[in-house]
Amino acid sequence: MTDVKQGASAPLALDRADARVKHGAGVGGAVSAFLDRVRSGDLGSLPVIVGLVVIWTVFTSLNPVFVSSSNLVNLLFDCSTVGVIALGIVCVLMVGEIDLSVGSISGFASAMVGTLWVNQGWPVALAIIAALAFGVLIGSLYALLFNRLGMPSFVSTLAGLLAVLGMQLYILGSTGSINLPYGSALVDFGQLMVMPKWVSHTLAVIPGLAMLITGLRTVARRRAANLSTPSVAGLILRVAAITIGLELIVAYLNQARGIPWMFGLFVGLVVAMNYALTRTKWGRSMTAVGGNREAARRAGIKVRAIYLSAFALCSLFAALGGVLAAARLASASQQAGTGDVNLNAIAAAVIGGTSLFGGRGSAYSALLGIIVIQSIASGLTLLDLSSSLRYMITGAVLAIAVIVDSLARRSRASHGRA
Repeated sequence: MTDVKQGASAPLALDRADARVKHGAGVGGAVSAFLDRVRSGDLGSLPVIVGLVVIWTVFTSLNPVFVSSSNLVNLLFDCSTVGVIALGIVCVLMVGEIDLSVGSISGFASAMVGTLWVNQGWPVALAIIAALAFGVLIGSLYALLFNRLGMPSFVSTLAGLLAVLGMQLYILGSTGSINLPYGSALVDFGQLMVMPKWVSHTLAVIPGLAMLITGLRTVARRRAANLSTPSVAGLILRVAAITIGLELIVAYLNQARGIPWMFGLFVGLVVAMNYALTRTKWGRSMTAVGGNREAARRAGIKVRAIYLSAFALCSLFAALGGVLAAARLASASQQAGTGDVNLNAIAAAVIGGTSLFGGRGSAYSALLGIIVIQSIASGLTLLDLSSSLRYMITGAVLAIAVIVDSLARRSRASHGRA
């Protein structure tokens, strides 16, 4: 009955927004529609963007070096490793579950690469593939325990955290660490390789171009069906703002070393996952299962397969994050994947806007969330302050993100848009 009531009231809220942008209502109509969505609880990435502005403003006022191009390039390098792990966390949160073992999986993957490549003499590519395959295997095991035995993901992944950590310590042996060869392609990728300027400037144009093409096609289809259409003027304004903004950012970062290829890989994975979550049947099924598992099952969705894909992708991204971390540090050690890796990955996904309640989130939340966390870490390091403050500030930001998510859910429910 709840779904029926929401379905009846949702068009009322949507019509108020759509009426302002019907057939060329202009930029003012687009702004009014955006404000209507915000009032109804559809905040999108607005809270995290506001938070980023506040954090960057505070740290820049305290130490202008924070926004120097060289510091921002280092920040992008650091974002890539945990950011990839956070992207996997988005997958399991979308279906309303959790994975507490991503840190251990990333640490074991780095140890596996070091052992197979350096100690056993495997080609580095095969060592990386083996590490990624291990991640998929562990995620599939979690899905099996969840689907067949009904074991809560909190318990199974907590057990996995301990077991995989033990495996990591075992294969590293008494030495405790393995140094990766300096000058190798993997280490150069994690520490030195940046995009040529022309490549970074070209890539900065692609998001706006893709948005323009997609938006114009949507307008054409909706007009052909005599439906309300988004404002073309508003679309062009957004495309221009995004393109100019990205080009300015790229030009500024190119004053230092430039855009890291490792960060480019991370962003590429985010874009690919966003397309999969928003434009494919699988992505819609992920949202449906996270919103209401029983309703999704009755609608014909293969719920068990969706859970399998979510857990497998999460562990796959965790293993990839571990490989990138090994490349970044040029070593695999017993400390890899421990400490705050788990917490930062989960916090990044939640702070970025993925709901802990399931059924709502975005691949871009991993990108935005990890930039918030690494900005806090970088700013406090430049101020030479204790790491204890980083934990306290990150915890406060996480709590605020969850509170905002809860309040937004209530607002969406009251407006019939839950």
